[in-house]
Amino acid sequence: MTTHHSQAYLKFLNLVKAIRDLPTFPMLDAVEQSLLESFAAVWHTGKQITVLEAMHMSKEISPSTVHRRLKTLRAKGMITLVNDSVDSRTKYVMPTTLANQCFDQLGQCMDAARQA
Repeated sequence: MTTHHSQAYLKFLNLVKAIRDLPTFPMLDAVEQSLLESFAAVWHTGKQITVLEAMHMSKEISPSTVHRRLKTLRAKGMITLVNDSVDSRTKYVMPTTLANQCFDQLGQCMDAARQA
């Protein structure tokens, strides 16, 4: 027997899959998706993430893999790297307009699932 909550969750998953299958939504692998979600949680608090901090955010993903994925996320238009205004050796990982649009679309999926 499925409950209202499980139905909403399943609807959410289906909506997310449909959104991610759209040609306008960048294809992200599981590692890229995980990193982007971790970054989003930090960005939501108003904090910035340095590249060095990003490389050590996940215990499951090696720093070298994170560094490679930062390059692919950047190439896909999901993040940008911004130099610190005081120390040019420090770079911050920042969301792009495309990333924010993707977050917005996923948020709309949550709203639609809740209304089910």
